Amino acid sequence: MKIKLLAALTLATPLFFATTVNAGNPQQIQQLLSTQECIKCNLSGANLSNAHLIGADLRGANLQGANLTGVNLEGADLTGANLAGANLTSAYLTNVNFKQANLDRVNLTRAKVYDSNVYQASMNDLTLTDAEIYHTGIGIGGEDAEIPDWD
Repeated sequence: MKIKLLAALTLATPLFFATTVNAGNPQQIQQLLSTQECIKCNLSGANLSNAHLIGADLRGANLQGANLTGVNLEGADLTGANLAGANLTSAYLTNVNFKQANLDRVNLTRAKVYDSNVYQASMNDLTLTDAEIYHTGIGIGGEDAEIPDWD
């Protein structure tokens, strides 16, 4: 009986861990953390929470669904990066280049976004709860939002 129970537990154990998030490419994660550069890397689903990625070069990187909670991306270049569904809660995003990036469904709760470039970035369904956004082209609105007449 004990052997059958042990065998059942041995077979079932991997099922408990089957729900873990894809962690991207571990070598590329290490490369990013050590060099601050990872162009066109696969970092989808990676846990980079509280990482200091100041000035990081992440052009064209896949950060889809990544955990970037509390990350410091000051001065980082994310031109053309895919951050769809990423969690940037409490992130520090000053002078970040998000040009042509996919920011759809990004969680920016309590994030500090200052002086960042979002030119031609896709920004559908952002979560902006308690976010601080200054000198960055992110705002609340939509197709029916009134555009002020500055003339």
